[in-house]
Amino acid sequence: MSSPIAQRLQVVPSVFAVDHLPHATFPEDDEWIALVRAPEGLTVVRETWPNGSGERWIGLYGGATAHDLDVPGMLAAIVGPLAEAAIPVFVASTYHADLVLVPEQRARMAVAVLEEAGHRVDTRHLQSADG
Repeated sequence: MSSPIAQRLQVVPSVFAVDHLPHATFPEDDEWIALVRAPEGLTVVRETWPNGSGERWIGLYGGATAHDLDVPGMLAAIVGPLAEAAIPVFVASTYHADLVLVPEQRARMAVAVLEEAGHRVDTRHLQSADG
């Protein structure tokens, strides 16, 4: 099955942690990658150490197929196939592209699903991420 909006993605060399701080409005440090403030608290995405504990996420970034905000379907073309394969995601979007995080233990499966959907994925950083 081919995606209507095939993209060039890359596996980001960092491994990430996603934390929820229910009573914070800003993290105590400046080591974060992305912040989302909502009524239920603060969600913080940060890099984690290679041997860090807790749930670890691998990032897939679509910067190679950057797009304006008015281009519909770009994120859906990525998260749709992952949802069909029951792979959880967490997304942080920039003005031009999306960072789609998948659980580290599902990274290789996510890449296979995305390639089957017609996307090209640069996996040069995947070896060090979930080898």
